[in-house]
Amino acid sequence: MSAAVAGPETAARATATAGTPAAARRLQVGGLTPFTSIDYPGQLAAVVFVQGCPWRCGYCHNPHLQARGQDQGPSWSEVLELLRRRAGLLDAVVFSGGEPTVDPALPQAIAEVRALGFKVGLHSAGIYTQRLQAVLPLVDWVGLDIKAPLADAARHDRVTQTRHGADAVRRSLATLVQQSRATGLAYECRTTAHPTLLDDAALLQLADELAEAGVAQWALQIFRTQGAASDLPAVASDYPSPATLQRLRQRLPAMTLRRG
Repeated sequence: MSAAVAGPETAARATATAGTPAAARRLQVGGLTPFTSIDYPGQLAAVVFVQGCPWRCGYCHNPHLQARGQDQGPSWSEVLELLRRRAGLLDAVVFSGGEPTVDPALPQAIAEVRALGFKVGLHSAGIYTQRLQAVLPLVDWVGLDIKAPLADAARHDRVTQTRHGADAVRRSLATLVQQSRATGLAYECRTTAHPTLLDDAALLQLADELAEAGVAQWALQIFRTQGAASDLPAVASDYPSPATLQRLRQRLPAMTLRRG
């Protein structure tokens, strides 16, 4: 298990101040999906995958996006050109990753996408609370990944293979809920679940935390081996147990279960 040497906010500030002036920076793109109907609920979208993530979740489907400074996708200028051609055909653009808030060019990229007439979605794990807070007024929908019960720091560290992440995510969740209440910003929380990482008791604990925080929409995404760079075994169809699912839905009636 690796350990983060510095806190995520400190690392983010270091990244933001390094290199060229802000006006000259461009989003580091790790990949692009030109069309999807599943990454922004109810919208036809393109997905821009931002390069870089400080976490090392064992079930990550995009480990090639973890290293920062190794752009593996088209340039941001090329992305914008494609989006100009798709204006009127797509509803939205989703910034995913990696962790999109790691990139100090994200606010400018969002502004350029909005100028083309697209709605904007954001996938984030809430690693950088201040950066998330800064872009929430600029987006239309957020999918916030909650990796594990936030009161169980040791379990959260095991999932992310870094240290001290749960506190930042707790702050990010509170910020997102507050923004939604104030402005009507649409969002959902999502959790990738595997019994090795999250047993039924942990799922119930997390559901309690989300309900207490004021979350209504929660998607429980059962780990799938396809596309995952992980040695985790496939998940049996009886996880979570029917009794646990019933209890989860009692806590969060709008919970969505996603398999496959």
